[in-house]
Amino acid sequence: MKIAIRYFSRTGHMVKMASVVSDVTGVKAETMDVPVIEDTDILFLGSAVYMTGIDDKVKEFINTLDSKTKSVICFSSAAILPSSYAQVRELLNKRNIPVDEREFHCRGQFTLLHRGRPNQTDLDGLKLFIEKIMNTNI
Repeated sequence: MKIAIRYFSRTGHMVKMASVVSDVTGVKAETMDVPVIEDTDILFLGSAVYMTGIDDKVKEFINTLDSKTKSVICFSSAAILPSSYAQVRELLNKRNIPVDEREFHCRGQFTLLHRGRPNQTDLDGLKLFIEKIMNTNI
């Protein structure tokens, strides 16, 4: 199974989270500056909500994807909004790229709100989430 991991991070939250996905899958996590050029069965896509939406770099990256990407699984953090899943799914649907219904989301720190998040408990939850996906898709 071909796996790719891409993430965008302004604050470092997605760096920590993508590192967990990388550790579980054994695949190097790359920023969204690195295009997905090979056929990919699963693309783990890490993004966050900043204010009310996903960053333009995430939108630009999604616009580079094509049918070589068979499925996308989202992981995200946000201080207030539920997750970036709905916004990412909408953009991927326009490109006819399937988005898995499963997603991982946790709180992210914004100034004093949710201080220290994502924390170790969040990262452990992400690890279990990715392990479950890997066990069901192998």
